[in-house]
Amino acid sequence: MKAQTARASRHPLRIAAAALVTSTALFSSAASAATDAPLGIAFVYLGNPGDAGWTYAHEQGVKAIEAKFGNRIKVTRVENVPESADSERVFRDLANRGNKIIVGSSFGFQDFELKVAKDFPDIVFEHATGYKKAANFATYDVRTYQSAYLAGLIGGYTTKTNTLGFVGSVPVPEVVRNIDAFTMGARSVNPNAKVKVLWINSWFDPGKEKQAAETLIGEGADVLIQNTDSTATMQTAEQKHVHAFGWDSDMKKFGPNAQLGACVSNWGVYYSHLVEQVQSGTWTNAPTWWGLKEKAIDLANINTAAVSPTALKAMQQKRDDIVAGRFDPFAGPIRDQSGAVKIAAGKSLADADLLRLNWFVQGVDGTLPK
Repeated sequence: MKAQTARASRHPLRIAAAALVTSTALFSSAASAATDAPLGIAFVYLGNPGDAGWTYAHEQGVKAIEAKFGNRIKVTRVENVPESADSERVFRDLANRGNKIIVGSSFGFQDFELKVAKDFPDIVFEHATGYKKAANFATYDVRTYQSAYLAGLIGGYTTKTNTLGFVGSVPVPEVVRNIDAFTMGARSVNPNAKVKVLWINSWFDPGKEKQAAETLIGEGADVLIQNTDSTATMQTAEQKHVHAFGWDSDMKKFGPNAQLGACVSNWGVYYSHLVEQVQSGTWTNAPTWWGLKEKAIDLANINTAAVSPTALKAMQQKRDDIVAGRFDPFAGPIRDQSGAVKIAAGKSLADADLLRLNWFVQGVDGTLPK
């Protein structure tokens, strides 16, 4: 995977307020054209699908819609595109080649993709994890913090040292959400649990990820999780005989004994919805943020040899509660690292606040870089 440091800004820091624009009129031509010719849909990848992380997960989603829609769609992929002005050339070329949907799968593409979108008002542009909007430009994401909470719950039951380790990528709200959710999940079943955080300041750096994992293990962590894109953390856990969780995709083959489960993103659920909306002429530019309820994410492939029946049952119940709307990981009371109440009982963080989250919950052993 290339140009990973540029992804430090990939995730949303705020929500732009804009009126919802329905696009039945704008994109009905795309829908009618789909009856005569395959719908052209192009995906722009920052990395390559072999990374087993972020791009790999998106590629699995693309393969899913290829299998579902067959010759009704024509997919184009462009890999290893840097989050720079060069990406504008890629987006513009894909638009000129007649694609009706163009998807940028990383935050740093946002401004370059939006610039091109304004020049091609009859094409649908979609962007992963961003916050900006235009009549033909929308954003989408998945609620990874929900699967992180479930992983924390499993980890809280499994740890023998009461110390869990988190290999952090870059300190943006998405990563902070996942650290907080993982910690709260662990402490919901094990109040003595703490989560040590080490930052590598990169989305993909196997060497630094391995070093961070080794350091966390040396400090007593016997359960690891990551918010990075390589398999180095899982491989290190396997080598050191501790446990870990896969991230973005199932990483069991890299740690058959180590993996407790995998926080899997299922982008195909949304991509299928996107194709159907454009084909039917009902697409809108409303931002989409799906989670367990929509089967866009999950904690998958639980290692029942290492996870107790009690832990598995508790995790399944909490998953059901989230899906049914009976439980929200960010419902109060929640205290920050200092012990101060940040979310009162009976209150929950709104999406707008989740998207700019910048504080750690009680139980996190680490700091946010300034």
